[in-house]
Amino acid sequence: MIQTLIDEIPRFFTASNVNFLAAAAGRTLLLSVIGCMIGGAIGFMLVCIRQTRSPWLAPLRVTAIAYTEIFRRIPFLVILFLVLFGIQVIAPTASLFTIALTGVCIVATAFLSEIIRAGFESVPRQQIEAAEVMNFSRMQIIWMVVAPQAWKVILPPAFAFMVMFVKDTALASQIGVVELTFTGKILSNRGFSATLTFGVILLLYFALSYPLTRLGRYLEKRLASPHN
Repeated sequence: MIQTLIDEIPRFFTASNVNFLAAAAGRTLLLSVIGCMIGGAIGFMLVCIRQTRSPWLAPLRVTAIAYTEIFRRIPFLVILFLVLFGIQVIAPTASLFTIALTGVCIVATAFLSEIIRAGFESVPRQQIEAAEVMNFSRMQIIWMVVAPQAWKVILPPAFAFMVMFVKDTALASQIGVVELTFTGKILSNRGFSATLTFGVILLLYFALSYPLTRLGRYLEKRLASPHN
């Protein structure tokens, strides 16, 4: 078996196959990073809405809570199919990548908003009340008091979620997105051994996720330390 793999390697690593794998890795990374960045931004806004106290904003608070609670409990694959059929009605020409990215954003928004909320609530209540006594606005309290201290709680689970999503984007292959796992199936169907094909796919997933883990640790140290 080992000799068979060694003989197969030169035929596997041709320029076209390498470009094919690189393009799939790029799509996997883009789905995870762009989806989580957009989800993080929208999730942050949802948390800010939940932090408000005005009775006029009560419907928005209920909507933000309902969104988070609902989409955290629906499997990612189900959301992908719902987005696929929904977008095909609204925009039939939308690409499969756009559909998958929309699904990632929906899920990332729900999960990251909960992570951000937990970070916000880790800040001692007395500090927020002191800022209110000093007539800080709600946004000033968030930007000047809460957010700087919440980083050390938010960053580790946020990057862990992003790394998890690098792997979960494999489900996008179910709607036809040619990401890493789908690329492995295609190459396996071309006659390459599954051991070699998915061994390479495994290494590529590691190559994508490990730098994100390191970046998370670096940012955690740089942004969370009171000495920086």
